Amino acid sequence: MNFHTSEHKPESTLETFLSQPHQPFFFMGIAWSAIAMLLFMLAYKGVLPLQIDITAFHAYTMIFIVFSHFFHGFLLTTFPRFCMTQPVPPFIYIRLFILYSIGSLLFFAGALFFAPLAVAGAIVVLVAHLFSVKNFKTIYDVSGSPEKKDPFWLLTAHAVGLVAHTLFIAGIALDASGHYFTWQPLGMAAGFYLYLLFLTFVVAQRMIPFFSHVSIDKPIRFIPTIFTLLLLKTVMLAIGFAWGDIAITAILSIYLFKEILSWKLPMFDSPAILWVLHLGLLWLPAGLMIDAIMRAGEIWLQTDFLFAGLHLLGIGFVTTILIGFGTRVALGHSGQVPHADRYSATLFWLTQVVVLVRFSYSMAMGLGIDLRWLFDAAAGLWLVLFIAWGIKFGPTLIWGNEKG
Repeated sequence: MNFHTSEHKPESTLETFLSQPHQPFFFMGIAWSAIAMLLFMLAYKGVLPLQIDITAFHAYTMIFIVFSHFFHGFLLTTFPRFCMTQPVPPFIYIRLFILYSIGSLLFFAGALFFAPLAVAGAIVVLVAHLFSVKNFKTIYDVSGSPEKKDPFWLLTAHAVGLVAHTLFIAGIALDASGHYFTWQPLGMAAGFYLYLLFLTFVVAQRMIPFFSHVSIDKPIRFIPTIFTLLLLKTVMLAIGFAWGDIAITAILSIYLFKEILSWKLPMFDSPAILWVLHLGLLWLPAGLMIDAIMRAGEIWLQTDFLFAGLHLLGIGFVTTILIGFGTRVALGHSGQVPHADRYSATLFWLTQVVVLVRFSYSMAMGLGIDLRWLFDAAAGLWLVLFIAWGIKFGPTLIWGNEKG
């Protein structure tokens, strides 16, 4: 299929849909986010039994299918710009998209009906992830950019992500065969903190000051320090050393607060398309500090706050950044002015409501207050958020500026 002809023929809907990397990846990210949450909610309530462990299902779909779709769509567009190289050719990102779609579909079908099929689907997604990283590495190697630190750390996040991805699949496969994989906690921690969280942070710390027209002078070892502390946190979680995790998390939070505040971003004097990114960035140190406090509370109170801190980071930081960047990219790459109208700003605020409702559920259950309906509310609001975002920007992703 030729997407770049010299003849001025009208493009078909499919050609338009596949004309830029972010369009198919964002669109399917929206679809999978709704499907993944709906299945998890029904399985958690015992309505729909799954053929694989429900926690592994939720973690895998969120990290390696839902969020990965969005960030692959973003990086396939922007990584070549970071490296000052030519755009990714359509035949490459279309093949990646097809692989991701096949693997994701097989995984969801297997989770519902046949566990080995879910493992096969996850392996296809892993192969797509590997090819994607190989493409990024090729771009990095031929880069003419004099500044390659951020691309290097993006590649590092993906390299660790491949290891975590492999461990995840091994854990799911062994669990499906009746065996417990002792390294599975390492795979989950590495997948979330060293892949998803770190990848989001590297993108955010580069793009948010740029969008805000703020020139900042970061310490030379800023990103290496963040990565090292996240690595230590991952190790503490994997070996079960709670107080070590608490101490490292608190140190990381304070360090990030100090550095982000020194950037002097115009947090209270920006249009919605910017303040949502500023708010998302602040959720990172805030979520880490609350995570440390919740972990200490679990030890002192002998209770379980049901991943309260992790969800503050996953929804407060990652999802807020995703919604903010996704809105900006969907508009900007369709030839429209990146701005947030009232509808979009409402979605930004709705994201924060999802954060607080999910956190309230964890707090209530940890304190022995039976408010299980808050789980339904949080899951339902997540569905509303992504369906509403899809209604708003789906036409733009499918047809571009022609009908969007």
